[in-house]
Amino acid sequence: MRHSNNTRTLSRTRSQRTALIRGLAVSLIRDGQIKTTLAKAKELQPNIERLVTHAKKDSVASRRLVASQLGEPKDDTISKLFAEIAPKFAERNGGYTRVVKLGRTSPGREEAVIAFVE
Repeated sequence: MRHSNNTRTLSRTRSQRTALIRGLAVSLIRDGQIKTTLAKAKELQPNIERLVTHAKKDSVASRRLVASQLGEPKDDTISKLFAEIAPKFAERNGGYTRVVKLGRTSPGREEAVIAFVE
């Protein structure tokens, strides 16, 4: 039984799933929007919103926390999150991203675009 198991496994082990979410988060911060499957986008959304909330408070502790959550990416990724993305949402209390469904593709999976709200 799967009682109280709320996260999607995405047919991966925990380490693979963590690496996938980190990679998607870095790509979303770098590009502003990404196209992926609906399940991956829905699983990424709470993680990226948590990172933006931490980035709104620009402190050394929050920078270290975000860097550890993203797997110590390049400095330009973290600086873009703190300098460009987080200040846009200073007055907003959550809901920083939007998932738009694109429908099914030929292999039969639901595609979606996840992007930051303007």
